[in-house]
Amino acid sequence: MGATAFAEITEARLLPQIVRLDANLYGAVFTLMKLVPARYILRKAAQRGQLGPGTLIAETTSGTFGLALAMQAALMRRRLILVSDPVIDANLRRRLADLGAEVVICGRPAPVGGYQEARLSRLHRILAEHPDSFCPEQYSNPDNPAAYGDVAAHLRAALGQVDCVVGTVGSGGSMCGTVRALRRDRPGLSAVGVDTYQSVLFGQPDGIRAVRGLGNSVMPANLDHTVFDEVHWCTSAEVFAGTRRLHREHSVFQGPTSGAAYLVARWWAARHPDALCVVLLPDEGYRYQETVYDDAWLAGNGLAVADPPAEPIRVAHPSQVAERWGWYPWDRRPYAEVVGHPHRLGRLPVADLEPAP
Repeated sequence: MGATAFAEITEARLLPQIVRLDANLYGAVFTLMKLVPARYILRKAAQRGQLGPGTLIAETTSGTFGLALAMQAALMRRRLILVSDPVIDANLRRRLADLGAEVVICGRPAPVGGYQEARLSRLHRILAEHPDSFCPEQYSNPDNPAAYGDVAAHLRAALGQVDCVVGTVGSGGSMCGTVRALRRDRPGLSAVGVDTYQSVLFGQPDGIRAVRGLGNSVMPANLDHTVFDEVHWCTSAEVFAGTRRLHREHSVFQGPTSGAAYLVARWWAARHPDALCVVLLPDEGYRYQETVYDDAWLAGNGLAVADPPAEPIRVAHPSQVAERWGWYPWDRRPYAEVVGHPHRLGRLPVADLEPAP
């Protein structure tokens, strides 16, 4: 009997399980989707000589990308500093510490760009203080979307022809990378992006968002707006209700970004019964048992709804802040063409910034 080849945990949990959710709707269920870019980015950096034995890894994150980096950095025996903000989940922070990561908290948001801008500024200072350092730069590193070529190949092998991919948007990596790879064989494939109100990614004014891992206060370089055929915005209450529905109807126990994507994909697949739709479901629900999966928490925060709407309303313009799920036909156009002006906020990639005084 031959020897069995075993993989590290980050490789073993890399690709999603494909599950059937409806006649023409399939879910790509990830244990932790951010393992895909985290593992790829760090391994590529090591191959290029950017990650030596004593190199510090530092990144800004408030969620699962940090966890994925911490897992891979622990396996590679590298020091890791993660810059976050006060709303980081306490259980996640303990897990990061147990994996050996150092977590730096930014106490106040920046006047423009909020906590994400404050975190980027703090990250830059840390990198400037450590000449032998490497930043994965998930918002601007092209290895982030490139990593999802393996996910696209996995979907193609499991399902054959895919007609539509639905997924949430944060850094832009997962949707842009997966869709671009699948369109090499099928240019007509539809891409449906899911955002939340008061996220700048598709023209909304920046504001406070209750859902973590969805939306952004800065415009990431990895977000290619011309990839998307449709964009949807969901309220926090609708996102959480979609998460609970996914669990109740399909026993798929995922986090709120998965709930948002499922809400939209369920509707899209029903409208296109002859098209095969795949929805990306990024991470498991264990971090959210005391929030999204707690009826008392939802009610206490004014986020309890019996069920989300059956369908969205069409918003007049991407900047419109509605009180319920809305959508807009983006039609693979550049940001300025759709919104009417270039995006005014933003931040240069860390590598392009001048050293802090």
